[in-house]
Amino acid sequence: MEKIVRPESMQRITTLDLANKFIDEQVKEIREQVGDKKVLLALSGGVDSSVVAALLIKAIGKQLVCVHVNHGLMRKGESEQVIEVFGKELDANLVYVDATDRFLDLLKGVSAPEEKRKIIGGEFIKVFDEEASKLSGISFLAQGTIYPDILESDGVKAHHNVGGLPEDMQFELVEPVKLLYKDEVRVVGDALGLPHNMVYRQPFPGPGLGVRCLGAITRDRLHALREADAILREEFDKNGLAGKVWQYFIAVPDMKSVGVKDGKRYEGWPAIIRAVNTTDAMTATIEEIPYSLLHHITNRITTEVEGINRVLFDLTPKPVGTIEWE
Repeated sequence: MEKIVRPESMQRITTLDLANKFIDEQVKEIREQVGDKKVLLALSGGVDSSVVAALLIKAIGKQLVCVHVNHGLMRKGESEQVIEVFGKELDANLVYVDATDRFLDLLKGVSAPEEKRKIIGGEFIKVFDEEASKLSGISFLAQGTIYPDILESDGVKAHHNVGGLPEDMQFELVEPVKLLYKDEVRVVGDALGLPHNMVYRQPFPGPGLGVRCLGAITRDRLHALREADAILREEFDKNGLAGKVWQYFIAVPDMKSVGVKDGKRYEGWPAIIRAVNTTDAMTATIEEIPYSLLHHITNRITTEVEGINRVLFDLTPKPVGTIEWE
């Protein structure tokens, strides 16, 4: 595949006016490329796929078929937001697949991080392939490839951006944001009217909470992780840290310690807070969180989340520690 190069003459999209100009150009190009054919998109709820979905809906409406696979490892409220924004507000042609039981059953007893990743990635491809095979008349595959993807992979990322789709799924690609950087995609998302928390969503690993529920995943610990993570995100939003910290999340290990609740001893899991800043994800520094806020978050998590009795704060930069625990 010939390497795609962003033209040096291309203006950086930094304002809503420039974003609207880009949207108008892409709507025209998409209509010319697609004609009256159908387009398939794996809609994760992430920034890139969401912006591509909104752009294609504006251009071709119901000719776009969005498939959202909920593998049961999403953060709290994320799949619901995809249904609300795309299924209801934008009236998209949305196929929603709740494959929670399917994924969690396969992951039962699996503790090795790489094995978990392979199971989640491989099963996602199977589910998406099954849904695609039910559809007729699909001629195009839309992807949220952005320019850094192309730079990192020397032009081949586009073939596996959806997650390694089988070779026999032969579609022509539609990649409307492939020459944009992430910050430009966000400006376009704003111009398209997508919700702020969707446009400025943090980087989230493909296996989702599967690599933050450390060790073998259990449903009760996964639920506790999801609830604790939601409290952390809510408090960072309320206290002005959401825009200052590049990535923040909770990890819950597969170990228990003794605690006290209602005057009685009981065993619970620790919730580990990770909050880092980075420019390239190759190195990362630890964000300073006010102790008063850490105390408040600790109190909320240990009071509101069943099964968690301690909150820890990870002070390790990268290197020596990676951003994710697994």
